[in-house]
Amino acid sequence: MDFDWSVILPLGSALILGGFVGFERELVGKAAGFRTHSIVSVGAALIMMISIMMFESFKGQGAVSDPSRIAAQVVSGIGFLGAGAIIRSGVSVVGITTAATLWVCAGIGLACGAGYYNIAIITTLLVILVLIVFRYLDQYISSKKSSENGI
Repeated sequence: MDFDWSVILPLGSALILGGFVGFERELVGKAAGFRTHSIVSVGAALIMMISIMMFESFKGQGAVSDPSRIAAQVVSGIGFLGAGAIIRSGVSVVGITTAATLWVCAGIGLACGAGYYNIAIITTLLVILVLIVFRYLDQYISSKKSSENGI
């Protein structure tokens, strides 16, 4: 059995890009960090690749196949994993951003698995930008609200 090197680029890029997002989560002390985001992204890439390969193998044999059907299940299925990251703590809810990053890492993995590396890279950069820059913006807004309310 010959090794198919064409799997390295989609799976490797999913690992790296999902890992970048997970690294940021890890730095801010979230439970779902580097490893979790990397695995979600690689898993989504794998599922997308298998879906495309199945489509290609049945093409022309009269079978009706759509590679987006399996990928669509990743999008809804990852919601269950994200739901596990959301915790109610008193009157506040924590983990929503981590759940969202897990969901977007699945999308990044699907993009890598389908060979859409530019979209995956741009999405990763935008997500990291939001996570880092918007955290400071959120802190600034919260401090303004606190000072206006005399807290």
